[in-house]
Amino acid sequence: MPAKYRTDDREHVVIRPLAFCKEKDIEQYSGVMQFPIIPCNLCGSQPNLQRNTIKQMLRGWKEKHSGRFEVIFHAIQNVSPSHLLDRDLFYFEHLFVKGEKQNVSDGYVD
Repeated sequence: MPAKYRTDDREHVVIRPLAFCKEKDIEQYSGVMQFPIIPCNLCGSQPNLQRNTIKQMLRGWKEKHSGRFEVIFHAIQNVSPSHLLDRDLFYFEHLFVKGEKQNVSDGYVD
């Protein structure tokens, strides 16, 4: 999820102010501030969730490949719609090179 987005029904804007903060920094800050822990069944605190599996995988990557987090974080900030497979974001069917015939009525791309 992005740091700020509109819901699918377009009724709300969701703002995630800590989206760019590291989880360990948030945990440390909340401990210093003595924020209460509110039980939640939506936040990924339950056992055996895919989120926990991914966290373990990322920890392993961090230990074996320093800098990988930064590479991934940079990659998801520098997204080009043409590099995704979403036909609603980029019209692959209408991509032609110079001189390639598009169809009979369109002729050639100049």
